[in-house]
Amino acid sequence: MRSVVLPLFFAAILQAQPAAPAPTAVPPAPPSAAQLEQVQKSVDDLLWYHAVGDVADIDIVRYTSLPLAKPRNPNEPGAKNPIVVTAYTFTPKKLDRAKQHPLLVFVHDGVHGDFRSRHAHIIRELMDRGYTVIAPDYRGSTGYGRSYYEAIDYGGRETDDVYAARAWMLEAYSWLDPQRVGIIGWSHGGMITLMNIFQHPDAYAVAYAGVPVSDLVQRLGYSTEAYRQLFSAPYHIGKTVRDDIAEYRKRSPVSHVAKLATPLMIHTNTNDEDVNVLEVEHLVEALTAAGKKFEFKKYEDAPGGHSFNRLDTKLARDSRLEIYQFLGKVLKP
Repeated sequence: MRSVVLPLFFAAILQAQPAAPAPTAVPPAPPSAAQLEQVQKSVDDLLWYHAVGDVADIDIVRYTSLPLAKPRNPNEPGAKNPIVVTAYTFTPKKLDRAKQHPLLVFVHDGVHGDFRSRHAHIIRELMDRGYTVIAPDYRGSTGYGRSYYEAIDYGGRETDDVYAARAWMLEAYSWLDPQRVGIIGWSHGGMITLMNIFQHPDAYAVAYAGVPVSDLVQRLGYSTEAYRQLFSAPYHIGKTVRDDIAEYRKRSPVSHVAKLATPLMIHTNTNDEDVNVLEVEHLVEALTAAGKKFEFKKYEDAPGGHSFNRLDTKLARDSRLEIYQFLGKVLKP
């Protein structure tokens, strides 16, 4: 009897106990900033085909450039491998490929920017004029993960990445004329444009630099602390201007003006809230002192500030027409 009652007693106690809660699922970690940028980049890539696909043949290509300037571990496998750069190419659908045509290298802006479909209106204008365009997302661009973001080499190998884009296009397309290659860019893109024509004077027939970063020593003197920290980060220059002023000068176009041999147009705006007009005027003064010929226009309080001639306004379109006319005299699209 006892052997039957006790098991029933303990069974009743167990049934009265609350059930153990089911294990709680661990919520997934939120995506990192780099992952979100990669998703945004993929979505924006699709917008290109919607925005200019009716007038341009579009391709997203990959090519190699110089290795990392500062690998984390120089002895690890692959540390000295060439870096892989992604670039956007646009060819006018109406182009007669039985003839030779000019090429434009379009350098995007931003310390950690990238080439986005916000430039679609400019690409359409270039397609209408018969230009083939390559726009590289050089090292440091966003949308390719943290390692590529931290590969930045401002004023250094970014310039080589853009030059490599020119070389890749000329090798890939026999109908492009190597004697009619132009390069254009605004802001940081204007700075890389300048560094390209200073370092490779025979590679480009003409250049345009809009509101270009021109003197890093001067620029970081008036910039915010957060901006200065981008340059002194360990993976970047690694030192402040105060610690290594010579390094910052070496990476500044104003230090290389004596090398100018390419027809050049420069635009600036007096109310530019990003690249101060005084910085661009310093570049102009240095070019003039070096006895160089170039075209320069200073806009007075043009609406839009730093982006004044990249907008969808009449003033912006008129300003871009000045650029296209300048390029066209040399490139003859």
